[in-house]
Amino acid sequence: MCIAPDVKLGKDVRLSTFINLYGCQIGDETKIGAFVEIQKNATVGKRCKISSHTFICEGVTIEDHVFIGHGVTFVNDSYPRATIADGQLQTEADWKVETTLVQQGASIGSGATILSNLVVGAHAIVGAGSVVTRDVPPRTIVAGNPARVLRAISTEQGAPNERQ
Repeated sequence: MCIAPDVKLGKDVRLSTFINLYGCQIGDETKIGAFVEIQKNATVGKRCKISSHTFICEGVTIEDHVFIGHGVTFVNDSYPRATIADGQLQTEADWKVETTLVQQGASIGSGATILSNLVVGAHAIVGAGSVVTRDVPPRTIVAGNPARVLRAISTEQGAPNERQ
């Protein structure tokens, strides 16, 4: 386990082995699986489950009660480059972090890729293997590459956290 001293862990957070956390914040009662990396300036809310082999980069905010499946990747740069115009390697000063928000109660299936500058709405479900390229409306199921809306989710089906 590699947990930097600047990580803010909530109460009763459960951490697996082989994780890399630095400069991030994890809410109460959240579970982090093995082989997960969460970068600086990323936030994970309360009672979330982050499954193994997931990458949560800088600029990602995950609200409470969110499920993230195995091998989910978040992206924070729409136009990644290794070098600047003169051929020198880029540094942090050469790019701007782009944000992503996953709202309360959403679920993201295994193997999904979530691009930057978008919102996954409250209680939405992203199908396994999807590539999310634009906002996902609340209470909808999306799937595919690119992810498309399949159907709406009724209150009874999609919001168990609201009934607690």
